Amino acid sequence: MIPFLARVATTAVAIWAAASWLSGITVDTNDHGTWASIGIYLLVALVFTLINMYVKPLVTLLSLPLLILTLGLFYLVVNALMLLLAAWVTQKLGWGLEVDGFWTAVGGAIVIAIVNMVLSALIPDKIDGRR
Repeated sequence: MIPFLARVATTAVAIWAAASWLSGITVDTNDHGTWASIGIYLLVALVFTLINMYVKPLVTLLSLPLLILTLGLFYLVVNALMLLLAAWVTQKLGWGLEVDGFWTAVGGAIVIAIVNMVLSALIPDKIDGRR
């Protein structure tokens, strides 16, 4: 359970970074304050993490010929589509992530992947110290 929560927390930070650095990605926090904004980022990250856990493997499997043909470059498109799907789901729920277009989603997917990679490298695998 703790690794899942750590993944959601790092994804929330990555989405915050993408929303801060890219002008086409916004998270609608309704200006309710800092704690409400953190909660909304965590909920958006939860939706994005669940989509990446359940939908992304299926899309990756279906797009395997394109992944092989493009030597993995199509994976950027898959990541962008998952970000657009997360934006669509959170907008249907009435809060959350807004992405202006496909190329903004590609840039956001790159930023989210890099920030997640850096944060995952900084967080230890085992919290209690045992290997």
